[in-house]
Amino acid sequence: MNSSKAQTPSGHNPKTADLVAGLTASAVVLPKAMAYATVAGLPVAVGLYTAFIPMLLYALLGGSRVLSVSSTSTLAILAGTELGLVVPNGDPQLLITATATLTVLVGLILVAASFLRLGFVANFISLPVLTGFKTGIGLVIVLDQLPKLLGVHIDKQNFFHDLWQLGLALPATSGLTLLMAVVTLVILVGMDRLWPHSPAPLVAVAVGIAASWWFALQPLGVSTVGLIPQGLPSLSLPSVDLVVQLLPGALGIALMSFTETIAAGRAFARADEPTINANRELLATGAGNIGGALLGAMPAGGGTSQTAVVRATGGMSQRASLVTALVALATMWWLAPLLGLLPNATLATVVIVYSVSLIQPAEFKAIRSIRTMEFRWALIACCGVLLLGTLQGIVVAIIISLLGLASQTAHPEVYVIGRKPGADVLRPLSAEHPNDETLDGLLILRPEGRLFFINAQHVASKMRELMQHYQPQVILLDMSRVPDMEYSALQMLIEGEQRLRQQGLELWLAGLSPHVLETVRHSGLAQTLGPERLLFNTRVAIAQYQQQGRASAATSDPEPNA
Repeated sequence: MNSSKAQTPSGHNPKTADLVAGLTASAVVLPKAMAYATVAGLPVAVGLYTAFIPMLLYALLGGSRVLSVSSTSTLAILAGTELGLVVPNGDPQLLITATATLTVLVGLILVAASFLRLGFVANFISLPVLTGFKTGIGLVIVLDQLPKLLGVHIDKQNFFHDLWQLGLALPATSGLTLLMAVVTLVILVGMDRLWPHSPAPLVAVAVGIAASWWFALQPLGVSTVGLIPQGLPSLSLPSVDLVVQLLPGALGIALMSFTETIAAGRAFARADEPTINANRELLATGAGNIGGALLGAMPAGGGTSQTAVVRATGGMSQRASLVTALVALATMWWLAPLLGLLPNATLATVVIVYSVSLIQPAEFKAIRSIRTMEFRWALIACCGVLLLGTLQGIVVAIIISLLGLASQTAHPEVYVIGRKPGADVLRPLSAEHPNDETLDGLLILRPEGRLFFINAQHVASKMRELMQHYQPQVILLDMSRVPDMEYSALQMLIEGEQRLRQQGLELWLAGLSPHVLETVRHSGLAQTLGPERLLFNTRVAIAQYQQQGRASAATSDPEPNA
């Protein structure tokens, strides 16, 4: 179908819908982008640059129909932390160079990951850990902006030190600065409740600029953004000398950029739209960061809130992002002098309002109600950010995810299988079903998950405990839940079968997947067992055991082996 004639579900022309969505999104994205630049300790103009080139390049290369790519609160605080380490004295020229270097590195890492097909890496951070990490980030951002909102200055070191210093500085609060923050808060919260996805940030910024000009707030002690360069940004070249210092931080920022991009892209993809290709998103986001770095942008990624605005206002394609990028360009050309009047308290309030959503106590509660272990992961990730800092916090988050994965795979369950009385239902024995039946002399064990060198000892130990408790003559391993068996685990199984045979016991295997069956055959274990002990499934094995007369009869005793 020709795109010019295609209609949206509501009957509007897609080009018109994208135009409206792009204009509406720009009213939300641009003020937030400027605010996030201040979070990173950068001039507000950097926020405009980030909402221009990265968004433009992603619109041309990305796979999502509506994803909006620019700065985000998480990326801003990560970038600010890294830049603060490299440019502790705030030298403007060095800061520009360091920002370009950091952003180029992030882009190159993303592009390299795309060519190496590393899109799956985004799945390494579990949802509970990401919840904890983002909550920590949200708390850090809010605390970082509160001094600007109150008109005070504190010597920043770490979260808890800054919190203490803020408490000491409260008596020096500027009433006029706080009033501007309250007015901005009322506008943002009020408009959002009365008119969801409204251009509330744009209205708040406009009111702040108007008040700053009309009442001449700067001479009265209300700090403002100050001079913003008008026109296109000048070329920013990275420095090779800074690569070694910035590379570790760039790796963490690249991972978070990709994670947020994939999460937002998948969250807003409709069923009738193309599936999000992780490696294509890596390439598009990486190219956006590389291009943006050369024109003064900070690290960028897909944003959930701004993408929600595009979708909610009827956006159908990346034409909406192209419109937003053009509005950013127009703002650089014509509105830059006006934006210099914007009070920093207004920007700080915008940051806080849109960063509070990162703090999700309800998510912690939901996780705890289901899984205590993952709740602990979320808490540790959050505390890691608060105690160690944001960049170290993301490392903690990744390590926790990997340790959690290793913990789960290292301790798989091994169930004793029984049969529901009067039914052909096999299930693990449990206190909920005390009357389930077993066969005298036959112990059916079902290990869960892939068996490999990390968990082989655990599974073998668990099986020995169960055999000692039940004292069977035949041990039947139901392998139907084992998708793969690694060499070390296989060797342990072969050695275990030999020991059982020496004790006068038999090992049977049932329900092997084609892959595991092939492995068992190559090892020679299949020949050792023969067709009598290598069976199609557990039901066939039970029938064979009964036919051989190993048990006098199928018992109905609730605990015949106890």
